[in-house]
Amino acid sequence: MARNLVRFDPFAELSRMERDFFEDGMLGSRRTMLPTTDIYTKDDKEMVVEVHLPDFDDGDVSVDIDEGALVIQAEKHEKEEDKDKKYVIRESSQSFYRRIMLPQQTDQSKIAATFEKGVLKIDVPFAPLPAPTKVPITAGSKA
Repeated sequence: MARNLVRFDPFAELSRMERDFFEDGMLGSRRTMLPTTDIYTKDDKEMVVEVHLPDFDDGDVSVDIDEGALVIQAEKHEKEEDKDKKYVIRESSQSFYRRIMLPQQTDQSKIAATFEKGVLKIDVPFAPLPAPTKVPITAGSKA
């Protein structure tokens, strides 16, 4: 007679409840989505960085160049107070940080950024590469 033995896992039900609660249940809706960042080249003449920041205004966003890298930061704080009860009703904070290494041929003096409808677009033009130089070959002397 064959028996089917199943190993008992005392934590299986606890794991299922945790997954249901945090992923699908009450706290699942609080999961935050990271902003989408697109990096691509345009005609091999420039790199374009697009960061989708729908919850931020242009005053919340900064773009810096630091040691050959593009540093994008966004930070937003909201606070509402009820003056009658003297306590904070609502306070929230959001932040975003991204550091992108720039290619060596970047022309840093011509980098430009625009912010429109929640999308930060940074144009990073490339400096023209020097043209190859022809090296003349001379005939060697026979000794």
